[in-house]
Amino acid sequence: MSQKIPHEQIVQIKLNDKQMQENLMTAMHTLQKNRLNVIDARFKDWQGLRTKAKQAKNNALMSLEERLLEFEKNATKNGIKVHWASSDEDACEIVYEIMKEKNITKLLKGKSMASEEIGLNHYLEKKGLKAIETDLGELILQLNKEPPLHIVVPAIHKNRHEIGEIFKEKLGANLENDEPESLNAVAREHLRKDFEGLKLGLSGVNFAMSREGAFWLIENEGNGRMCTTAPDIHIALCGIEKVMESFEDAATMVSLLTPSATGQFIPTYNNIITGPRKNGDLDGPKEVHVILFDHNRSKMLAHEDYYEALRCIRCGACMNFCPVYDQIGGHAYQTTYPGPIGEVISPNIFGIDHTGDILNFCSLCGRCSEVCPVQIPLADLIRKLRCDKIGQGKNPPLGANNVHHNALEAFAFKQFKNITTNGDKWRFSLSKAHYFNWAVQNFASVLPVIKKWHAFKELPQIKMDLYKEVQKLEGVSYE
Repeated sequence: MSQKIPHEQIVQIKLNDKQMQENLMTAMHTLQKNRLNVIDARFKDWQGLRTKAKQAKNNALMSLEERLLEFEKNATKNGIKVHWASSDEDACEIVYEIMKEKNITKLLKGKSMASEEIGLNHYLEKKGLKAIETDLGELILQLNKEPPLHIVVPAIHKNRHEIGEIFKEKLGANLENDEPESLNAVAREHLRKDFEGLKLGLSGVNFAMSREGAFWLIENEGNGRMCTTAPDIHIALCGIEKVMESFEDAATMVSLLTPSATGQFIPTYNNIITGPRKNGDLDGPKEVHVILFDHNRSKMLAHEDYYEALRCIRCGACMNFCPVYDQIGGHAYQTTYPGPIGEVISPNIFGIDHTGDILNFCSLCGRCSEVCPVQIPLADLIRKLRCDKIGQGKNPPLGANNVHHNALEAFAFKQFKNITTNGDKWRFSLSKAHYFNWAVQNFASVLPVIKKWHAFKELPQIKMDLYKEVQKLEGVSYE
C-alpha cells in the first residue's frame, strides 16, 4: 500500500476543500431524493424485497463452495474459461499471463471496483502494459491520476467546469462550453481510436449465476458492452461472493441495486454473458475468461459476524446517506472501499492494521443500516470492529495481531464502560460532572482524548447538574 496521510490530517484537508464539499453535497442530496422517489413510485413492498434478497444472498454464501463448483462446471460447459485466484496478486498475474500469451499490450476496462481492489492498473503498468478506463468517471480520474471517490459514481466530486479543465489540460480538447453533451463528445472521440481494433476488454461482475454458468453486468453508459462484445477476448473479474444460485436470485438483486445506487428503476444496459461467440453470432468475443478471486473473503465468510458484509451488492447507498462521508469524501478513507461498507470490508480484506483508522469515520447514527438494500447491520459491525481495534473483540479480523493497542485508551474506555453500565455510577457522574469544568477548560490541550476535540472545537461549558437537567428533557423518564 502507498504511504498514508495521518487521518486527522487528511480529514482537515478535506473539510477545507469547499468545492469538493459543495459538489459532493449537491450530488448526495440528488441521489437520496431519487432513491426515495423511485421506491415510493415503483415498489409495493420494498422491505419485503430487501428481506427476500438477504435470504437469497445468505443461502448462496452458506453454500458458497457448492455454488462456485457448480458455476465452474456450467460455465466451462458454456465455453467460458474459469480461473481461480487466492490473492490480489494472483488475480493480476492471471490477467498478465493472458496478455503475454496473446501478445497484447493494452486492454480497455469497463467499470470494475474489483480491478481497483487488486491494483490491476498499477500492476500492469509496472509490466509495461496499459489498462485504459472507458467509464466516463473512471476516465476522468485516470487522466487526473486520482482513485475513485465513490464506488458507483467515481468522479462525483468533480463538477462539469472542473472536468472541462481536465479535458483541456490532458486531452488538448478545444471546448466551446462545458455542457455535459460537449464533455461526452470529447470522451467518445478520445476513446473511439482505442476501441478500433481492440483485442482485449476487461469487466467486473455484478452477479454470477451458478445454475446457468453465466454472469450479469449492469451499466448506464454502454462502454461496458463495448468492452465485452467488441474485443476478441473478454476477461471478467469476479469476487467469489458474487456467485448466486440462479438467475431469479440475481434478478432480485438487480431490482434493488439500481434504485439504491442512482434512483433508477432499471439500469440502462443489462449484459448477461453466457459464453464466447458462437457460430452465426455477429459479435461477441472469441474467448471469455472469468477470474474467481478470494482475497480474504473466505476468512470473512468464516467469521460469525463479518460474513454479513459479503452480502454487499456495491450500490453505494450507505455512502449516499452517511453524514461523515458527505463531509470528507471517499479519498479521506485512503482505501479502495470508502464509506460505511468500506469501514467493514477494508479491515477484513486488507487488514485492520492497515485500515483500522477509518473506523473513526463513523458517528454510529445508523443511517447506513437503515438504507442498505440487503440489510447489512453496518453500524453494529463497525462498533464490533472498534472493539477489535482496541483489543477487546472476541474474534478479531485479519491483521489484529499487528495492531498497537494504546494502554491508556483501553483503560479509559474500560472505566467508561464500567460507569455507563452501572446506574448508580452513571447518575452520580452526571450530577458531579460540573465540578470538573474548570480543569477541562484550562487543561484541555493536554488531557488525553479531550485534547483532540479541543484542537478543532470549542468545548462546552458544564455548569450545571447534568443529571437534573436530563430529567427535565421532554420524553425522558427515570424509573
